[in-house]
Amino acid sequence: MQFTAHQIGILLNGTVEGNPDVTVNKLARIEEAKAGSLSFLANPKYEPFLYQTEASVVIVNEDFTPSQTIQSTLVKVADPYSAFSVLLEKYNTIRLDKKGIETPSFIHPEAQIGANVFIGAFAYISAGAVIGDNSKIYPQAFVGDNVQIGSDCTLFPGVKIYSDCVLGNRIVIHSNAVIGSDGFGFAPQPDGSYSKVSQIGNVVIEDDVEVGSNTSIDRATMGSTFIRKGVKLDNLIQIAHNAEIGANTVIASQTGISGSSKIGENAVIGGQVGVVGHISIAKGSQIQAKSGINRSIEEEGKKWAGAPATSYHNNLRSQVVLQRLPDLERKIEELNRAIAELKNNKS
Repeated sequence: MQFTAHQIGILLNGTVEGNPDVTVNKLARIEEAKAGSLSFLANPKYEPFLYQTEASVVIVNEDFTPSQTIQSTLVKVADPYSAFSVLLEKYNTIRLDKKGIETPSFIHPEAQIGANVFIGAFAYISAGAVIGDNSKIYPQAFVGDNVQIGSDCTLFPGVKIYSDCVLGNRIVIHSNAVIGSDGFGFAPQPDGSYSKVSQIGNVVIEDDVEVGSNTSIDRATMGSTFIRKGVKLDNLIQIAHNAEIGANTVIASQTGISGSSKIGENAVIGGQVGVVGHISIAKGSQIQAKSGINRSIEEEGKKWAGAPATSYHNNLRSQVVLQRLPDLERKIEELNRAIAELKNNKS
């Protein structure tokens, strides 16, 4: 992929200062960029790197005026950070633009494959599976029986989609994520053993969801586990059977959502949060990392922290008190000694 400064200026609706014909073929941070690189300057504290960088083209703010001589061609835009994000997305789209069916791969005769689909080597597409237009199934991915995958989806290498799961459009699932594995259902027996409860439901993932690597989303015992539209899941997350994650909720790494719990829309959940089963969390809730949620949260748009979780401000006060405990202990010991001395004097 190669662009001229002139082409970049047109794409970003910017103004070129310098050589409009200089070409770039890679993106780089301004402090590391070499010839042929495109970079950007958004934070003023990085300005000194502009006078040292070897980048061929640098995106800067439209009102930027250099204080020293520079070698790079500048593309001036209204918002350098947003403009560079547009280029990153464009670059990524081109880089991942794959079509065709590689061999060896297996596609069951009863599977339905849309137009412009990519299926990588060693991928397995089972009977009754439906894959929508422009979707990409990377090598060693598995798509189970009767799975439905919409248009413009991407399953990266090693993704496993168990039978009967339903994926909407524009979904991205990163490597080694597992969608639709059995929920953790075991019935205790009189002899102390456990009998497995068959999990016959599925997972439904709505449009515009992204699932991080090594994340597991369990199928429902009956019915569906729901991941609603626009949800973003980090790596190494566990979503248990019959849970529901509300639209546009974001969840950070190593969080576990227990069975049948429902997370409201637009919630923000930090890393290593634990949520017990069969509760609900109100929409707009913000939960600090390492919190433990052991009861339903009914107030919308509130912040929570701690294990067990309390309101964010109460948790901060508790931490202050906790830090003062050693001093409080010393004062109690002093008071006990003083009381003992008073008793001895009276006697």
